Amino acid sequence: MQKDDRSERRALEAVEHHHADMITRLKALVAALIHAVEAHDPAAEVNAREVLVEWCETELIPHALAEEGPLYKRPGKTEQGRLLVEGMLAEHRVIVGLVDELRRAQGVSAAVAAGAVQHIFALHLDKENRLLMPFIALSPELSLADAVEGLHELVGEAHIHSDYRTKPAI
Repeated sequence: MQKDDRSERRALEAVEHHHADMITRLKALVAALIHAVEAHDPAAEVNAREVLVEWCETELIPHALAEEGPLYKRPGKTEQGRLLVEGMLAEHRVIVGLVDELRRAQGVSAAVAAGAVQHIFALHLDKENRLLMPFIALSPELSLADAVEGLHELVGEAHIHSDYRTKPAI
């Protein structure tokens, strides 16, 4: 079965859109924590840190874990994709470690950990958007549309019911 370029393009756009939503939300949460720390407002700081940690635990980490299956598995078995996927998996481990650090941190340490999560995740998304996903979409033996099908963690809730495949005319 030959893959459909339009399906691949739509899947790529859906993942990129979800990535943009995620980084926008992460930046806002990190900014709220930094603002609370700079304002020396302990109650706002605790609240901002808890909201950020909860988002990381319910959105960021599940997103990373979802990628490790269908999005990374097949490209990671190719000669061309193996090292990239290994590096991206290492970034996941760093992000999870930073979230754990953030969970326990207070004050400036919490702001630093939050900023590190934000910057590493932004770099990670850039590599996925510019390197990994185009590699998958353009590889004849791989399919981005297949890899993200039905996974709201990878494409967001708004795109979960999208049909990435072009149905043949009957």
